[in-house]
Amino acid sequence: MPPRSTPDRRVGIIDLGSNTARLVVFSCTEGRWFRLTDSIRERVRLAAGMDDDGALRPEAVDRTLATLQLFVDYASASRIQEIRVFATSAVRDAANGPELVRAIEALGLEVQVLSGIDEAELGVSAVANGFAVPDAWVVDLGGGSAQVSHMKDRRFAWGGAHPLGAVRLTERFFGLGDGRMADPPGRKRVARLEEEIGRHLDGVASAMRAQDHPLIALGGTVRSLANAVQQAARYPLDLLHGYRLERRALEELVDELLARTAAHRAAIPGINPDRADLILAGALVFRWLLRHGEHHDLVVSGDGVREGALFHHLLPEPHRLGDVRRFSTENLFQRYRQPAGHTEAVRRLSAQLFDALEPLHGLGDWERSLLDDAALLHDVGMTVSYYGHHKHGAFLIENSGLAGYSHREVAMIALLVRYHRKGNVAAGALQPVLEEGDLERLRALAICLRLAEHLERSRSGRIRSLSARIRKRSVRLELESPARPTVEIWEAEKDARAFASVFGRRLEIVHGGE
Repeated sequence: MPPRSTPDRRVGIIDLGSNTARLVVFSCTEGRWFRLTDSIRERVRLAAGMDDDGALRPEAVDRTLATLQLFVDYASASRIQEIRVFATSAVRDAANGPELVRAIEALGLEVQVLSGIDEAELGVSAVANGFAVPDAWVVDLGGGSAQVSHMKDRRFAWGGAHPLGAVRLTERFFGLGDGRMADPPGRKRVARLEEEIGRHLDGVASAMRAQDHPLIALGGTVRSLANAVQQAARYPLDLLHGYRLERRALEELVDELLARTAAHRAAIPGINPDRADLILAGALVFRWLLRHGEHHDLVVSGDGVREGALFHHLLPEPHRLGDVRRFSTENLFQRYRQPAGHTEAVRRLSAQLFDALEPLHGLGDWERSLLDDAALLHDVGMTVSYYGHHKHGAFLIENSGLAGYSHREVAMIALLVRYHRKGNVAAGALQPVLEEGDLERLRALAICLRLAEHLERSRSGRIRSLSARIRKRSVRLELESPARPTVEIWEAEKDARAFASVFGRRLEIVHGGE
């Protein structure tokens, strides 16, 4: 990990899509860590109303160039060291795409027009570095096209682009932009749209049925759909990345969208008003894939082509993180860094306590790993304030999210940090994210973390190791340190009541052979 004095490198990435243009800014240390520091999004509708000869309309080109000029001004004012522009289906498919590229280059920007394969590969890169899964079906639905790919062993196996973007489908089947928009569309129009999806994706659906890998979806459309489902269900985590959008919930939302006009769709909480006229066509693509691919749900990615491009830029071939989960927790720790000595001591002691108390709690490697994650992050809330830092830390974890972790795991790590000092462990608003038995797991893990924190009370690392003698009515913790750690024993003895309530035994803490 780099020292705090290492200056950030600021990289800007512009994703020029068929519907929107977005500039995202990352502060990063190459190969080590990164964080998103800014994002500017503007709806340009570049692909809207393309001429019969396949040319972009002048007004769409003007909107796009004005937006990119805005991005150039921002990049100059904020001193972004490097800026990269990636253009997708609208530019690569347009007859006058090369003319637009030249106009963009005249603004001082270098443009890479992605092929369908390029775009699909960047989507797979985003998934490979954002989820801890080796194999997946990856669907990136934009305005002009949908990239559908197979990821095998965290690499792009095969895939490509299909003309099934939300703008393209809405214009072709629902009449967007021609003054005759069917709003809401009738059954015949929906059936014809679904026939078109099947014409392109029947082979993909067959492959999905044959290989039951998770379906991971990218793009603004699926994020908007997931946001609407979350808000309707009052989902307790404000996280989209890693959210499992169940087919049943999507089916219900599609039925609601089919019954509303675009203006009324915009009023649905979670639906971006900019996408209200396009959201239905995109939703029908995902519904078709879930139905015909026989998937119970899809997993939402908060990352996309932009993050895929960043990883290609930052990481050497094959542009993959070694361990997504470990990088994610260390990346968060690096952003809210605390003294490494104390953190490592708490990690070491909590692991020793977990192992020593295994006959009582009966937990395994998965829970041990979550405990270590919580130990690494237990003090990140100190960057906000010492007072209440356990609450601040839980908030940071809940709202930052952790790539490679399920929402259940994020909730458990956040709760461990929340209760690493005091209090009776309670799930509170996060209860719907947990599963049966998780509260009991958390109470046992919280005791290990809390004792480790208190046995490091002087922040000196003087307790080198510990062991436990488990008896019928008591547990005797024996501490090894150069001198008697009086303050640590005094602090840890305050946990005796909580220990007894979880493990049903009296806690004794002694130094050496006392």
